[in-house]
Amino acid sequence: MNNLYCQDIEYALRAVDLSPLRGKTVLITGATGLIGTHLVDILMAAKGIHVIAVGRSQAKAEQSFGRYLNTSFTFLEHDIHTPFPHTLHADIIIPLASNTHPLAYSQHPIDTIWTNVKGLEHALDLATRCNATILYPSTVEIYGNARDNDIFTEHYTGNLNLSTARACYTESKRLCEALCQSYIAEKNLTIKIARLSRIFGPTVLDTDTKASSQFIRKALHNEDIVLKSTGNQYFSYTYVTDAVTAMLTILLKGNNGEAYNISNPLCDVHLKDFAAICAQQADKKVIFDLPSQAEQQGFSIATQAIMDNSKLTALGWKPQFDIHTAIERTIQILKNQLLS
Repeated sequence: MNNLYCQDIEYALRAVDLSPLRGKTVLITGATGLIGTHLVDILMAAKGIHVIAVGRSQAKAEQSFGRYLNTSFTFLEHDIHTPFPHTLHADIIIPLASNTHPLAYSQHPIDTIWTNVKGLEHALDLATRCNATILYPSTVEIYGNARDNDIFTEHYTGNLNLSTARACYTESKRLCEALCQSYIAEKNLTIKIARLSRIFGPTVLDTDTKASSQFIRKALHNEDIVLKSTGNQYFSYTYVTDAVTAMLTILLKGNNGEAYNISNPLCDVHLKDFAAICAQQADKKVIFDLPSQAEQQGFSIATQAIMDNSKLTALGWKPQFDIHTAIERTIQILKNQLLS
């Protein structure tokens, strides 16, 4: 791991007291994704926490987490569409596995639904057997599109459009939150819900087709940034390190059954400005280009999605990284990885 990335991990360990997790087993599905990879790195750096990373590919896990072999780390090769082994035990479960980018929504809408719903169902059933706590990572997308210039609080409901391919993601995540509340009521589980804004950072996957990920990838390779719209969409973004410290804060301090918005006002930005910051890092320009039909099918219909984070900050969480710093760090860490 390069120095900048190690600094992010060190910051996270200062930002959240993880001592209550020592001696606990934390199971994470989707562990090789953008958030999962960083979460594993932070928990392993904390020492004394047994991490079970769940994924479909042993080879991919070895590439991401090979340095943790023969430590308090276990990789479980498992398809989350199926139940977990009855012999498995965990104290905390974080079901991160999900299709989270536009191309997946348009090409694999059925799999997107069942990955979210069945993946959570099996996590909930495992938690019921183990009496484990679940931290459920939900999304800003459950709010729909803002009415006028409204800011999303945890009780907000915006305009929804169920007649698009992207509904496979938004509606399955809404169902998952309902499943969480049902298991709390019927099975007496402890579940905290983290509603994530748009997350970016150096653990981004090469296959991620989100606009922010494409901008970062273009800047990394010193190419012009291609923007598939006018770029007037106004969204809340959060750097992955801030997102993970927020999730851990909710896990340790949040109330059972309650949802908390994860966002950072320092990273509320128009899409065209996100693109411009990336282009500036590479000394390139932004090019506006119309999307293909397949791309457009997976795009968000939202034009504004700004989240209020006051409920989260009341738990004592504070973001660290503004949008310029976060994008700069992301690109620099990725460049260092390419050179190493």
